[in-house]
Amino acid sequence: MMAVIVNNASPRLRGRLAVWLLEVRAGVYIGVYSVKIREMILEQVKSLIGEGDAVVAWDAPNDAGFVFETYGVNRRVPVDFDGLQLVSFLPPQDVGKGPIGP
Repeated sequence: MMAVIVNNASPRLRGRLAVWLLEVRAGVYIGVYSVKIREMILEQVKSLIGEGDAVVAWDAPNDAGFVFETYGVNRRVPVDFDGLQLVSFLPPQDVGKGPIGP
């Protein structure tokens, strides 16, 4: 299972996602695909996100049961905490500067 959530995405990206995934709500896409197709979808999101932002999550054999990646500028950034993927909130003045810490 994978989920893609986009904000301020271009119509081109939204159209590409709609080809592969079901849009269950505006900007929220879900589906079940192989690793190869998931990687292709990730590349589409990465290359077409432009001024928008996106989070892509999929199931994985880890303690949480899933992993996720973010694209574009957003206050929420993924951080690794002893192998567990968590979300950190950047202060508004630091948005766009990248993850916190080393």
